Amino acid sequence: MDGTLVMAGGALALSAAGIAESWWHNHNLHKIPVRIHVNGTRGKSSVTRLIAAGLRAGGIRTCAKTTGTVPRMIFPDGSEAAVFRPSRANVIEQRRVVRAAARLGAEALVVECMALQPQLQSLCELQLIQSTHGVITNARADHLDVMGPDVRGVAQALSGTVPVGGTMYTAEQRQIPRDVIAAAAKDRGSKMVSILDDSVAEVTWDELAGFSHIEHPDNLALALRICSDLGVDRQTALRGMWAADADPGVMRLYRIADPEREMVFVNGFAANDPESTGHSWNTLFDRYEKVERRIALFNCREDRIDRSLQLADACVRWRPADHYILSGTGTETFARRAIQKGLSKDRLTCAEHQPAARIVELMQGQSGRSSMVMGMGNIAGPGMDLLNYFQHAQDSGRCETREPQLQEAA
Repeated sequence: MDGTLVMAGGALALSAAGIAESWWHNHNLHKIPVRIHVNGTRGKSSVTRLIAAGLRAGGIRTCAKTTGTVPRMIFPDGSEAAVFRPSRANVIEQRRVVRAAARLGAEALVVECMALQPQLQSLCELQLIQSTHGVITNARADHLDVMGPDVRGVAQALSGTVPVGGTMYTAEQRQIPRDVIAAAAKDRGSKMVSILDDSVAEVTWDELAGFSHIEHPDNLALALRICSDLGVDRQTALRGMWAADADPGVMRLYRIADPEREMVFVNGFAANDPESTGHSWNTLFDRYEKVERRIALFNCREDRIDRSLQLADACVRWRPADHYILSGTGTETFARRAIQKGLSKDRLTCAEHQPAARIVELMQGQSGRSSMVMGMGNIAGPGMDLLNYFQHAQDSGRCETREPQLQEAA
């Protein structure tokens, strides 16, 4: 009997503690008037940083938290620190983020969704963030084992972070996933705002050139619209975004110039699914329309044959590169499939097992007077070696990480 009473007392104590913790969390949440929950397949970390930087520039005291390559807490002065995790990642850490933002007197909190399981995405929104503004950057065919079986399923899972009675933003262009998000917004009583092609087209190359890394125009259009709706004008928001630190996982560019040629190498290894990779390639293709040559570098892995086949199938539907270089291992699989799909073998160079310095020589041999090279596929092996090569070149002053003024093609 005594043991039963002790157990009952312990349960009551735990229940009381849980109620108190929930009360304090809600108290902290409502001390922050603007709460923005950022979700999507690609671009979450970048959009989180862009929105926070734009709001800070507009005089809104803003905290942010990203989950991407390296989880970071970003403070109202723009400084940041790594998020401490005593063990594995757990969505409950969002409570600590909210508590810290409330203590700092934040007027706005921009949080990247850290959940993958659909039910956890909904829990993060309804219990932990309770956003006033929701963001879904896009819904693409990724993590289909968890959120699938198709893009509709991905959109349904991501829609778990739609706010209740707030405003929902998305830069997804396709009708089916956009309709799914709109239905979720209607169900939760939120206003739906779609950033469509006409808004993306308003983003100029000069605005994109203000970044020290490659920023996608749809991400920028999305962030600018949210900042505008919260009272920050476009130029003020842009100045803040240009000055802010980028996420470690962004697409970075490296520029190597000599009297005979100028080459820009873009690290696009992070976007490894075919849809995101193709979107990035087509964006860069248009952005660097004045270069003489545009070169696609695919880093292959023989233990990732499925990815090689998917990229080989997809790349023939993208805007055509002037040349294709295959590095890493298992390149023959990629080459055979791409040729079957219609790619001319004369435009393919296989650099199986070649070191980074040799791959750079092959790039330069295809470059003409000016070129843009995008690295894609897998970062392992030669991919990482190439990044180390360009980082060393930057450290030694042989290359820069700024937007170039490239020579026009003849």
